[in-house]
Amino acid sequence: MKVVKGYEKSRSALSEGRRLDLSSVPQAFLDSSEQIFGERLTPLEVVSRIIEDVKANGDDAIRRLSLLIEGSEQERIEVDPDVVKSAADSVDPLVLEALSLSADRVRRYHEASMSNDWMDFSAGYGAVVRPCERVGVYIPGGSAPLPSTAIMTAIPARVAGVDEITLCSPAREGGLPDPVVLAASQIAGVDRVFAVGGAQAIAAMAYGTETVPAADVVCGPGNLFVTLAKKLVYGDVGIDGLYGPTETLIVADASANPTLCAADMLAQAEHDAMARPVLVCTSEQLAAQVAREVETRLRRLSRESVARASVEGQGTIAVVEDVEQAIELANAFAPEHMCLAVADPWSWIGKIRNAGAVFVGEFSHEVLGDYVAGPSHVMPTSGTARFNSGVGVHKFLKTIPVIALEDAESVALSRTAAIIARAEGLTAHAEAAEIRQELS
Repeated sequence: MKVVKGYEKSRSALSEGRRLDLSSVPQAFLDSSEQIFGERLTPLEVVSRIIEDVKANGDDAIRRLSLLIEGSEQERIEVDPDVVKSAADSVDPLVLEALSLSADRVRRYHEASMSNDWMDFSAGYGAVVRPCERVGVYIPGGSAPLPSTAIMTAIPARVAGVDEITLCSPAREGGLPDPVVLAASQIAGVDRVFAVGGAQAIAAMAYGTETVPAADVVCGPGNLFVTLAKKLVYGDVGIDGLYGPTETLIVADASANPTLCAADMLAQAEHDAMARPVLVCTSEQLAAQVAREVETRLRRLSRESVARASVEGQGTIAVVEDVEQAIELANAFAPEHMCLAVADPWSWIGKIRNAGAVFVGEFSHEVLGDYVAGPSHVMPTSGTARFNSGVGVHKFLKTIPVIALEDAESVALSRTAAIIARAEGLTAHAEAAEIRQELS
């Protein structure tokens, strides 16, 4: 794990590779693209072809692409509702209970964050808040099923009042998504489930096929191809954001527990070899202790190889003078998860500007955010917390301004509008305003 000292060196180290990279691919991918498509294509070219194929050929394209890319014959694209309902029978009851508890907290959090209609009749303006009609959720397959992501995406949409929620997830053995994902979709209130993965799933939800209905918003994390697909369909459909590898930045002072810091860093590292665990601390002694703890704990992880690749490739410990500098670095990094392991964490909340979520104190740890705290765990990565927020009801709501002026106020404001319109050379605008004055 890289250890750097001093503010300037730390800022330089943390800024390396900060932007979302959607272009770098291993040689093996180029080779496989030639096998699948008959020529060497970049990821962008591959995804563009997949999207155009799905737009033009619908279900046939999904079946053909599933066979070409995943090697699976997709007889039925939609999962039978009875199969979805019965999936819970094959899931550990303790897991179902945990998912239900998580769903309850997630639901209550998003209910508390709902926006409401408002109207100021004296001023003549206000707004109504309306949900999107249909949302498509994507749940990755990858090396492990992610039932928690079904909870964290579908429930905010349901709380927002979305009419229909569909879910796509790659088929596993038997041509179906993992049973625990199906069970989670039931708990989260998903209406329809489709055994479709990758860029073709995003295209299907964006444009619709004979089986998969077109959505107004597509949300959820995914690999490079899913992310590229979301980028390409944006504008024809809304998206929640573009996501890179997961990341955690811990701000710590000398009072922090090195074991807890190391455990939290490794909890991120085991997600993905490209995950980014970061500690910004004010104590060289703590930095050394955390580095030792990370190495000790790495050896006993079931996903040691993945976590080690993350720690050795992207892991960073930065040592700075004080918490003020640490928070400044954290804001510049704009992490997905910002954890405050300092003596008086609440005194620093007002200084935080850029973060997907903030975890206050060592026991409000990030793993709780992944599963059961309440806010969605689908959060901005790669520095996009500078301008984006995590998935919440606001992703599925539209605020529609309402203008309702009394006649006298309208006439008074029309004079101002006409002056501005004539300054812009828009005489029809000006006359539409001035005629109200003539009729008053």
